[in-house]
Amino acid sequence: MTAAWHKASRDAAGVVGAVLVALLLGFAVLGPLVAGNAPDAIDLARRLQPPSALHWMGTDELGRDLFSRLANGAWPSLMAALLVVGTTVTLGTLAGTLSALAGGWADAALMRVIDVLLAVPALVLAMALAAALGPSLVNALIALVIVRLPVFVRLARAQALLLRDRGFTEAARLAGAGRWHIMRHHLLPNLAGIMLVQGLMDIAAVILGAAALGFIGLGAQPPSPEWGGLVASGRHFMADAWWLGLFPGLALVLAAAGFNLLGDAVRDILDPRQERTP
Repeated sequence: MTAAWHKASRDAAGVVGAVLVALLLGFAVLGPLVAGNAPDAIDLARRLQPPSALHWMGTDELGRDLFSRLANGAWPSLMAALLVVGTTVTLGTLAGTLSALAGGWADAALMRVIDVLLAVPALVLAMALAAALGPSLVNALIALVIVRLPVFVRLARAQALLLRDRGFTEAARLAGAGRWHIMRHHLLPNLAGIMLVQGLMDIAAVILGAAALGFIGLGAQPPSPEWGGLVASGRHFMADAWWLGLFPGLALVLAAAGFNLLGDAVRDILDPRQERTP
């Protein structure tokens, strides 16, 4: 543990990622508490005001405080991403591992379904599913789960196939252990690290995916302060109110960068054979 912490502390990019994620969590928890204005309080007399001491990030077209809306949208956006990733990691790991152990026609059929899903661009498929289900945050999250699930199924299956023929699994099989025992005690513990890394890095993709669906009106609906919706609202006032699109867009970029850098650092810690590409 000490060696891993020492290695992590020397990884500048990993430290930056950890700091960004910590700041995001702090903003999500403390931001709504320090914001002096209600996120949905309309004040037309203060509409489209630039950043000031009273409104740190300015106001929108309805006079609502942008800092308050951005802060109140941080926690739902983060929790939505964690829910999607947690669901896809769990289901993907189980499905991929079971597929590798089962083999035969069941494995082949599942892989053909995965191939079809992976053949369609992720954002296009998410848009189609969200549009078919109807515009809402819940339906957008369901669409993202369906889109991201094949990545984890394929990854878990590939790793499980490698582990299935290792000496310790062969020994367990010869000792009379069944598939469930091998899966619980030999495959899943060895898959945990790589699935954790992939999950951390996938949080960034889910945050951006949810924001993209919100941007085109297929995600969270107004007056929800979801970050993608805030960027969409700001695009109409880019010439006169630059702050409306800048601050939500910057928040999305920093959140995605933080989770990507953190996931990359965790990967290097868990697998010392991998070197960070320059």
